[in-house]
Amino acid sequence: MQNRNRTAWIFLAPMTVVLVLVAAWPLGRTIWFSFTDANINDLGAMQFVGLANYFGEFGLFANPYYTDGFWASDWGISILNTLKFAVVSVSLETLLGLGVALLLNQEFKGRNWVRAAVLVPWAIPTIVSAKMWGWMLNDQFGILNQYMLDWGLIAEKIAWTAQPEYALWTVVAVDVWKTTPFMALLILAALQTLPKDCYEAARVDGVHPLRVFWKVTLPLIRPALMVAVIFRLLDALRVFDLIYVLTSNNNSTISMSGFVRREMVDNGYMGYGSAASTALFLIIGLCTIAAIKLGRMKLAED
Repeated sequence: MQNRNRTAWIFLAPMTVVLVLVAAWPLGRTIWFSFTDANINDLGAMQFVGLANYFGEFGLFANPYYTDGFWASDWGISILNTLKFAVVSVSLETLLGLGVALLLNQEFKGRNWVRAAVLVPWAIPTIVSAKMWGWMLNDQFGILNQYMLDWGLIAEKIAWTAQPEYALWTVVAVDVWKTTPFMALLILAALQTLPKDCYEAARVDGVHPLRVFWKVTLPLIRPALMVAVIFRLLDALRVFDLIYVLTSNNNSTISMSGFVRREMVDNGYMGYGSAASTALFLIIGLCTIAAIKLGRMKLAED
């Protein structure tokens, strides 16, 4: 037994070293910087400031101001924007992905071609698709505004990515367009593994297809569905590129990752940005643990 454990550790050692180098070391450095006043222009002059970047006068969780009927801070607004984006986009992508997967799981002529076509939005790099949608949504020469004007859906052209009341939900719509195929692909893989005899028995007994879906299909694919949701939630909570390309540093849409980038790169506040990065890491970790716990509780109940 000891020899087997020793052999396992020998095989795991290279991977462990790589993980320490590419994950643990940068994370540890980021956490250390979060307790200092490091500036990107002069890292040699940094000093230890304790929790000032978190709870100090100008820390992440201090210095609130009154806006839109409630007290908030720049960091708090970025958290709220990210949570709105993650909850709405992941919910819509899960529902739409489930519908697309159920459709693609049916037998029909040209199914393989349709499956390939559905994956096109997901295959396009995020930066490319964001820039493409940015042009189409432009309030001056965007094709979507022109179509809506021609069809009488709007009275005047709308700056979809600039007006605060539309910007965040426009980003959500673009993300749903791009990422729904990813959810559909994962759910379709789960549907392909389901036993056929359950459906044959239900068909013989005359059970309504909707009841078959709720009582047979959904419980059987729930583990895979939870994995897909957790993967997508992790990706949504750290969103940066899509929001940055479409709306830049707009306060109405800035995400937690965008906030970190702004403080570190634009403002040069390495210590303050590292504190935001550490807080982002903890928030994503807590959300992931909560999602896994809820998923396990639901599976245990079933």
